[in-house]
Amino acid sequence: MKTIYLIPFVASLVATGCWAEERIYKCDNNVYTNTLQDPKAQGCKPISGGNVTVVQSQRPNPAPAARAPAVSQPGQRIDSGDQRAKDSDARMILDSELKKAEARQAELLKEYNNGEPEKLGPEHRNYQKYVDRTAELKANISRNESDIAGIRRELGRVPAGSGASAAK
Repeated sequence: MKTIYLIPFVASLVATGCWAEERIYKCDNNVYTNTLQDPKAQGCKPISGGNVTVVQSQRPNPAPAARAPAVSQPGQRIDSGDQRAKDSDARMILDSELKKAEARQAELLKEYNNGEPEKLGPEHRNYQKYVDRTAELKANISRNESDIAGIRRELGRVPAGSGASAAK
């Protein structure tokens, strides 16, 4: 019984929606409008079919370009002063990384204690925890040694910069 009353209501909504549609025009300069006095005078043509949704947006203003860093591209020469500065920075970074890795290595070796690190609290009762920690320390020492070797190789590849000394 309720569906009988619903049908006329839905039909009235559909009819109202059809009456509310206006003719939409597309003009020569890709402008869509529905308010034209003389569309043919402005070069506008009516659009038929589905709904048209146009979203207006503003173009972002390009940010003022500060001095961009020199990017080396194939065939492009880099200023020798810029290259010396880059080499000097690279050497300083590698030197600091080498010092950090060597300090870490000294800490690991001290904790490892020639394969017999001191037992921590729960390791007195659980020997497996002690064995696991000892193996982990050994692996960390090995990994850190390879890191140090890699940093030294990189230092050998970087040309000596002004005022920077090679740490070998």
